[in-house]
Amino acid sequence: MAHQFTPAYPKLVPSYVREVWKADMNLLNMRQDVEYFEFGVFDKDWEGIPFALSGNRIVRIKYLERKDINVFIKREDVDRVKYICSKSKIVAGQTKQITSISSRICSKVQ
Repeated sequence: MAHQFTPAYPKLVPSYVREVWKADMNLLNMRQDVEYFEFGVFDKDWEGIPFALSGNRIVRIKYLERKDINVFIKREDVDRVKYICSKSKIVAGQTKQITSISSRICSKVQ
């Protein structure tokens, strides 16, 4: 099982701050072995784009917990945004499994 990051095709809309747009995302942790997730915003060539969250870039989300993630992007970067991604973070020594796989889920911005 991986985590769920929705919506699959988010829309960027103006936020309450002038010249800042946002995407409202939601993450559901379906992995018992992972509690931390990192977020990123990318262009069509997978180059990182500066952004802000309503919290930290790495967020703790317990097993079967659901959390709203607000992604904020400067107006000047909105036309470049193609993907908003979440990536599970494996904490060394925290898992009892011999091997662990990090999962990355990306939503394509409309």
